[in-house]
Amino acid sequence: MTEFEKIYREHFDTVYRFLVRLCRDESLAEELAQETFFRALRSLGKFDGRCRIDVWLCQIAKNACYSHYRKQKDKNHVLPEMDSGQDVETMVLDHEQAMSLYAHLHEMSEPYKEVFMLRVFGELRYEQIAKLFGKTESWARVTYHRAKMKLMESAKEDEKK
Repeated sequence: MTEFEKIYREHFDTVYRFLVRLCRDESLAEELAQETFFRALRSLGKFDGRCRIDVWLCQIAKNACYSHYRKQKDKNHVLPEMDSGQDVETMVLDHEQAMSLYAHLHEMSEPYKEVFMLRVFGELRYEQIAKLFGKTESWARVTYHRAKMKLMESAKEDEKK
């Protein structure tokens, strides 16, 4: 068994589950998981080991998912209203609202976008996010909170339109 086959066997389930949570479609998640490992194989030499391999694979998966949605983007998509008291994480549970979040996330600047996605979609702990960025756990918490506030502000602006 090659090294990459070992990586595939050990991490496919993690990547697949991450994608199911991200796109809420099992068949699409399966397709994107395959695309993820194809991309990973092509860029395995670029993996520098600064983060765990499963985190790296999930970042590739997230990019594959966003690429897919960018290609499929529905220009007539109406963004749902968001109650100011509604928690952003609960919005991800609804596919329509998730699509709205993806659109807003796509427009969000870094590091807010990445921290939010790692926390909500990647289900990483603040400690893990901080390690990825070489920052403190407090920085990860504050950055996540600010990202959440930016998403809520964007949704309120859409509500006014």
